Amino acid sequence: QVQLVESGGGLVQPGGSLRLSCVASGTIFSRATLNWYRQAPGKQREWVARSSSGGYTGYADSVKGRFTISRLNTKNTGYLQMNNLKPEDTAVYYCNLFLSSNGYWGQGTQVTVSS
Repeated sequence: QVQLVESGGGLVQPGGSLRLSCVASGTIFSRATLNWYRQAPGKQREWVARSSSGGYTGYADSVKGRFTISRLNTKNTGYLQMNNLKPEDTAVYYCNLFLSSNGYWGQGTQVTVSS
């Protein structure tokens, strides 16, 4: 069974930065697509960024140019670098691994952007 643990969330002022981490157990990390999602209060969970096993990355329009997804397969760890944060980025952020029609989720980490 794959377990994912996110960390790095917190309270930050507008314009600030945070780096989220996602550590995975098991042996699938390097073969799986890594995604970050977020869910704001009262809203549906939305996709934020993707890193494929082949190195391709993609971003939602709302974060393009501000967020960067990366991964270190040797440490089974994924990252989401978030710069120039805005109040509308406030949400619980979740990492997700997807491989062979199976998806795995972490418990989420809260990011709050407020002055």
